[in-house]
Amino acid sequence: MQPSLSVKAALVSLCLLLTLLGIWAVATQPASTGAASVATLTPEEIEYQKMLGKDPAAGQGAANASGFPTPAQFAATAWKHLSNPVYDNGPNDKGILIQLGHSLARVALGFLLACLVALPLGFVIGMSPLLARSLDPFIQILKPISPLAWMPLALYTIKDSSTSGIFVIFICSVWPMLLNTAFGVASVKRDWLNVARTLEVSPLRKAFLVILPAAAPTILTGMRISMGIAWLVIVAAEMLVGGTGIGYFVWNEWNNLSLSNVLFAILVIGVVGMLLDLVFATLQKAVTYVE
Repeated sequence: MQPSLSVKAALVSLCLLLTLLGIWAVATQPASTGAASVATLTPEEIEYQKMLGKDPAAGQGAANASGFPTPAQFAATAWKHLSNPVYDNGPNDKGILIQLGHSLARVALGFLLACLVALPLGFVIGMSPLLARSLDPFIQILKPISPLAWMPLALYTIKDSSTSGIFVIFICSVWPMLLNTAFGVASVKRDWLNVARTLEVSPLRKAFLVILPAAAPTILTGMRISMGIAWLVIVAAEMLVGGTGIGYFVWNEWNNLSLSNVLFAILVIGVVGMLLDLVFATLQKAVTYVE
């Protein structure tokens, strides 16, 4: 019996993971230069080694030459965070689950606001060629603006860092949803609309019973893209506004020169982003139909 494609893909992924871990372990092997190498370090280099948590006088046995954490050190850091994810020891020392909760709450609120704007407006644009052409220049100008460009304007106007982060999520995630909704509505088959017109279906019922089911796969694609952008934006926004959240955690640990914590946060960001994408992929699959 031949193994399925999923099994083959899983085996290839496992091999790639083991290869990357092996390269990581080899690249971060401790340097065996001994304590004598301390004499060759300048005072600035010795101070930098101490800031990285090393002891130059004890030799390099416990640290690697690059300063990058080894897989074992990373695993120890991950276990420390996962074993107690909800502690709260003050403003700059909160558990990873608490930080994630703040980030997910901001993303959910910004994404919900984007849905409330993009879905109705996308419906109207998709059903009106005149409105679509009129608004297209504005959409094309605003769509590529970076979240880092919106943040100073938001902070100056709103004067609240948390609300500014939510606004940046909204303004950056609204465009894919808006464009996909408009495209999906405009692409509904004319035969279906003609049948609805022949049966004298009211505009509201036509929107919910004909247009929405037909455009649902395209709309969900836009929502999926928008959620990915929202999760991407929140990390950059929280690095600037500070306070709480996974983005602030990354920035704070970088200031503490804790690369193990930074790597762990990067892994958490990737896993959460993958899970969010999986949720929308499942919803998209559920509403996809075969003609």
